[in-house]
Amino acid sequence: MDVTVKNFTELSKEELYELLRLRSEVFVVEQDCVYPDIDGKDEVALHILGWEDGILVAYARCFKAGDYFDQAAIGRVLVRENYRKLGYGHKITTAAIRAINLKFKADSIKISAQTYLVTFYENHGFKTVGNRYSEDGIPHIAMVRSKKD
Repeated sequence: MDVTVKNFTELSKEELYELLRLRSEVFVVEQDCVYPDIDGKDEVALHILGWEDGILVAYARCFKAGDYFDQAAIGRVLVRENYRKLGYGHKITTAAIRAINLKFKADSIKISAQTYLVTFYENHGFKTVGNRYSEDGIPHIAMVRSKKD
């Protein structure tokens, strides 16, 4: 998988269309969750795009501290359904962490993880904080990764 990192103004119209389409396929259709995906935050995010043979197969968006949470943040992490079980989730998460470290020099990264993915994110150094909560009808928990740990 080839990974590219772009800010909003660097995205082509085709890349923006593909990432929005893929987010809709996974989060709205597949997870049967009606929520405002186009939330006004894409313009300040770093977009991490994973490509395989010209197809967008994995994606995440990253924020510097203060743009989403008090800490730097990763969100909208996904892998296209028929590309799962190939390790692309780990690759896109690693690329997102690396992008935050390079671009934002962050000491910690916060995510709002779907609870069934806690072990996945623990494998990337994240630790749960606080209690579970519902976000758009799906169980979530906050997780933080710190350089100090």
